[in-house]
Amino acid sequence: MFNRLSTITLVGLALLMGSYSIMAATPEEPVWPALKQTYFGDKTIQDDANDVLVLEAPKRAEDAAIVPITIKSLKPQTKDNYIENIYVFIDNNPMPYSAKFHLSSNLGSVDLSTRMRVDQYTYVRAVAEMNDGSLYMVSRFVKASGGCSAPAGKDAAAALARLGKMKLRMRQPTIGEPVQAQMIISHPNYNGLQFDQKARKYIPAHYVDKIDISYNGQPLISVDAGISISEDPSLRFTFTPEEHGKLEAKVRDTQSEEFEIEKDI
Repeated sequence: MFNRLSTITLVGLALLMGSYSIMAATPEEPVWPALKQTYFGDKTIQDDANDVLVLEAPKRAEDAAIVPITIKSLKPQTKDNYIENIYVFIDNNPMPYSAKFHLSSNLGSVDLSTRMRVDQYTYVRAVAEMNDGSLYMVSRFVKASGGCSAPAGKDAAAALARLGKMKLRMRQPTIGEPVQAQMIISHPNYNGLQFDQKARKYIPAHYVDKIDISYNGQPLISVDAGISISEDPSLRFTFTPEEHGKLEAKVRDTQSEEFEIEKDI
């Protein structure tokens, strides 16, 4: 017989495969040991790695449906030593495994921001995987509730009318110097947990599950996203353009719709 922790973990995995049974742990039932075993096995993870990573998240969220999360590296990315992947977990969300950021050493530094849905009081974790396979984790406890089932801010018709509209925002860049950029896409990001009061049924899941950012054809960031990313997904990042070129963002959602935008630098 599966114990409760195993059941919770399997629910998260089922959600990844498209099955939307609703179950979440309470803060009194630690989920992380089961999540760690599922995704990292017996690998050693250095806890409280505050000399490697910084995770910024509000102690108490103003809006549980759009909780800002920022992840920064305290060490520069070099060709020989860089963060290859960052995994984000929200322990007590229906699908705790929330996102994976695959990073290129071309970034130069790691400074990522996005917005997440948080379903109940929970730890938010960022696990950095270095290119040598070593793992480092930082975590923050966030007080928020109801973010995963909160209705989208726009009505369905308005959301569909703007679906896929994208923006790339950045200040005037200087070649050879770090610059911050932000990609935003208009998308309701329905996660299968929002209830349509008029139709009296749950809105089918339809959310962004892949984001690719590149410069001059060279990858910078690739994101595998789950149901915890908020409505109108946003990704803010820092990179260093070493020459004039083209910044490109490509997005795909769970209905295989694809969107893209580019900006000349």
